[in-house]
Amino acid sequence: MFEIYKDNAGEFRFRLKAGNGQNILASEGYTSKDACENGIASVKENAQIPERFALEQSENGQWHFNLTAGNHQVIGTSQMYDSKEAAQHGMESVAKNAKGEVMDSTQE
Repeated sequence: MFEIYKDNAGEFRFRLKAGNGQNILASEGYTSKDACENGIASVKENAQIPERFALEQSENGQWHFNLTAGNHQVIGTSQMYDSKEAAQHGMESVAKNAKGEVMDSTQE
């Protein structure tokens, strides 16, 4: 499920949650709800294309991934994982859960 919410700066963001409620992908801040909803639509489309996931290892040895659009712009970032395999599982989870519904917590 996707959740749309407002951050402390008043920007709209979304997070994609797995069936167990764990956040598996987070967005950048958007100035409008429409732009945030367009970001969700982009995740739904691009999460089905394996080449749009970019897996990276940080300096501290942990792993994360970005989901990018066709123009290579990042549309979502994962949490940090302890292993490459766990991050790869996270990518699979995003692809599976990106088909989910959208819950709007902003009430706007």
